[in-house]
Amino acid sequence: MPAAALVTGASSGIGLAIATMLAEEGHALTLVARRPEKLEAARAELEAAGAEVIAVPANLADEAAVVASVQAHRAQWGRLDVLVNNAGVGIGQPIGQLTAKHFDLQFDTNVRAAFLYYREALDLLKAAAAEGGTARVVNTSSITALAPQPWLSAYSASKAAVRAMTVSMNRELAGDGIHSTALCPGFVETPMTQFAQEGIPAEEMIRPQDIAEAVRMLLRLSRHCIVPEIPFIRPGEDAL
Repeated sequence: MPAAALVTGASSGIGLAIATMLAEEGHALTLVARRPEKLEAARAELEAAGAEVIAVPANLADEAAVVASVQAHRAQWGRLDVLVNNAGVGIGQPIGQLTAKHFDLQFDTNVRAAFLYYREALDLLKAAAAEGGTARVVNTSSITALAPQPWLSAYSASKAAVRAMTVSMNRELAGDGIHSTALCPGFVETPMTQFAQEGIPAEEMIRPQDIAEAVRMLLRLSRHCIVPEIPFIRPGEDAL
């Protein structure tokens, strides 16, 4: 059985770029995302390129959907070497207009789902680490976790929580060979950043493939090395 990976938010952008890279590295894939039509297009694209891949539509704000997606991965592949918690929601609102619904949606998708994936996949990750020395969890945080932004207060807080979760998981699970990394990118040219492209041309944004190449590097690390976080910024910008 080849190495296997589960990637959330895999239908476009950073998630699809990471999934494509993992397929190039020989991983069988489970793609998880909310929109079935976009997810099927991504699955077909990867399969046409030679990947072994299944697609599982899921609303990650729903605990049962998270559980079911891990069960589908387990039934198909029987192992999990790389977990990519990439699915995310960002809603820009001034605090006077922030609704509880939008706050909860961001924390449920960005934070709670990632915790649930750790919980549900823990035995698979431990088994992969016992066999190969390490298993990897990649959590997509944001540069806003390091430099929180106005109008993105809930999003910034959710991504800071992802960063903190990554630290906690390394302290809790590194002894089992499960190494976690928080990716903290600035503006990446994806559907989520279209709102910013009037001020920052799309061609000047970080590329999704840049993020994927950083994850490729993580796959090559020895079991003696953990990279807890990776910030990504554009030329001329500061992380903080």
